[in-house]
Amino acid sequence: MTAKPDVDAAYALDGTEDVKALYRDWAGTYDADFIAAMGYVYPREVARVFAERRGVGDAPVLDIGCGSGAVAEAVGGETAMDGLDLSPEMLAVAEAKGLYRSCIEGDLLGRLPIADATYGALLSAGTFTHGHVGPEALVEVLRVARPGALLCLGINGAHFEAHGFGNAFDRLAQAGQITAPNYVDCPVYAVENHDHAAVRALVAVFRKS
Repeated sequence: MTAKPDVDAAYALDGTEDVKALYRDWAGTYDADFIAAMGYVYPREVARVFAERRGVGDAPVLDIGCGSGAVAEAVGGETAMDGLDLSPEMLAVAEAKGLYRSCIEGDLLGRLPIADATYGALLSAGTFTHGHVGPEALVEVLRVARPGALLCLGINGAHFEAHGFGNAFDRLAQAGQITAPNYVDCPVYAVENHDHAAVRALVAVFRKS
């Protein structure tokens, strides 16, 4: 992969090795060159949805695709939270901030190094998107969730339609594996002077049955 580390390169990724290579090269400048420069508010929006719906038993929390820790920063330090990411370099940035109890390297498309039914809540912003992860990962996400766990999974709006997330959630609900999801529309960016400013996401909110 030769594309420079930016959002266009991220959307063009093709496979796990491409993802790891891009974030290896991007980790050191990700906060400044992406989160700050592009007004990346998506993690804040997922954290807001979680705060509005969480209950007393919705812990500990797993931040799926945690990157440099933007979701944890938005949720705040009072919550017992672990970070999961494919990129060891991004995890190192998050770990240096002291945001998580534990930082876990793992691939959602394989088997995570996490025991069944570990988490009472699972959050994600920026993982279910172009070039990253499709609905096939939901099986592994649900495996590590406790019965009754709250899930707030942000999904890029165009990716949601193109990759059949709606149908996947419908099948899981019909099979009794999850409650019927609610979908919360949210912005991904606040800064308007770039090509992706109009991108929206849907936060799928449901509980594991």
